[in-house]
Amino acid sequence: MIPRHRFDGRKDEDAPVLVLANALGTTLEMWEPQMKALTEHFRVLRYDARGHGRSQVPPGPYSMEDLARDLFELLDALRLDVVAFCGLSLGGMVGIWAAAEEPERFDRLALCCTSAYVGPREIWEERAALVRAEGVGAVAESVLERWFTPGFHASHPEVVDRFRRMLLETPREGYAACCDAIRFWDYRPRLSLLCTPALVLAAEDDPSTPPDHSRLLVSRIPDSELVILPGVRHMANVEQPEAFTQTVLEFLLSDIGP
Repeated sequence: MIPRHRFDGRKDEDAPVLVLANALGTTLEMWEPQMKALTEHFRVLRYDARGHGRSQVPPGPYSMEDLARDLFELLDALRLDVVAFCGLSLGGMVGIWAAAEEPERFDRLALCCTSAYVGPREIWEERAALVRAEGVGAVAESVLERWFTPGFHASHPEVVDRFRRMLLETPREGYAACCDAIRFWDYRPRLSLLCTPALVLAAEDDPSTPPDHSRLLVSRIPDSELVILPGVRHMANVEQPEAFTQTVLEFLLSDIGP
C-alpha cells in the first residue's frame, strides 16, 4: 500500500530527497520542528505509517517487513531510486530493515531513539490487546510520560497536548497492529548487513529505547556513529529540536555539500 505522504522544501528535481518516518502513535506532523532547517537543503518526503494518520488501516497484525514494503512502494511510485532517511522509534526500525534488505536505495541513515529489539514480547502483546479492547486512550498518558521529561510537561503543556491529540486520534487497530510488528522485531543478528553510513542518535533519559540500545546498534553496524542528547526522553526531536536538527543535518550534509 502507498501511505499518505507529502513533499516540502526544494523544488529542483535533482535536489537530494530526505525521507522522514514517524514514531508509533504519531503522524508526519511530528517532524514540524525540523522542517524549516531540513527544507533548506532537501526535498523532504514525509509519510504516515500504515494504520496512522490518514494512511490506510488494513487489519493487523503487521510486520516490520510490511511497513518497510510500504516505504518501497512509495519510493517506487514517486520514482525515487536513492534517498537519505531519518526515522525515529518505529520509523528507525523500518529504516533498519529497509536499508539492510535493499541498501542501494539509501545513501545515509539517521536512526533516532530506536532499537533492533524492544522486549520483552509480552509487553507488546499486552499493549496491543489493551488498545484493541479500549482504544489508544488506555495507554496515552503512560506513553506521554516516556516521550517527554517532567520538566518539558511542565514548561510546554501545549506541545504535550498536541501529541496527546495525535495519539488519541490514532486508529486503535493501526496502533495495535504496529505493536504486533514491534513485538516480533529482533534484527540484532542481522545488523552487520547494514552497509549504509548511519548516525545513531539516542536520548539520554529515554526509557523506551535507552542509550544502551543505541550502543548495541553502533557496535554492530559497520559504518556508524553515536550521538547521545542529554536531558531528553524518547521524542528528542520535539524536546530538543535545535540540537536534534543540527546533529542530523551535520551528518546528512557531511561530504555532500549544501
